[in-house]
Amino acid sequence: MIKKSVLAAALLSAICTQAEAITITADGAWHAFDVDPSVSSSGYAEWIDLNNDTLSFDFSLSGSAILKVVDAGFAGDRFAVFNGVGSLLLGPTSSPVNNYPVNVGTDFNAAFADTNYSRGEFLLGPGNYQIFGYLLESALDDSNSAIDATVGAISLTAVPLPAAAGLYAAGAGLLGLVSRRRKSTR
Repeated sequence: MIKKSVLAAALLSAICTQAEAITITADGAWHAFDVDPSVSSSGYAEWIDLNNDTLSFDFSLSGSAILKVVDAGFAGDRFAVFNGVGSLLLGPTSSPVNNYPVNVGTDFNAAFADTNYSRGEFLLGPGNYQIFGYLLESALDDSNSAIDATVGAISLTAVPLPAAAGLYAAGAGLLGLVSRRRKSTR
């Protein structure tokens, strides 16, 4: 499996230089992608858009964010997720509990909440990202089927400061104000 990942990373690195890039923001919205090697411009099981072009999701972060990747449609597919900047493997999505025929269509929130579906969460720090992936395992990849087609999505959510951070800042400001008043009364 490691050799397959390395080979796929090299192939996808070359492909992603010509990929359609979609810029996303850390707003928690789902962004869909398809996988279908029979219509993909490279004939490989990478993430593609509606025009069958290789797809990447690009963004820059000034703080931390959580990247979510989820399988949808029929359950049982897994993805390898990469950051194109250096073709760094972020990791695979989880192994689903059950496979095909569970189907939630394109309800990505339902798929993410259902253990029948593969999903991954990756904590990202500040920097530039070009996220892409390929189909690692297919629910339909068996001796009776040559179809490796599926749908999935990614979501990016900013990591908020801890709730206590506001209280600490307010407390520090109050202490500074009290300290300043003491100095001015002396």
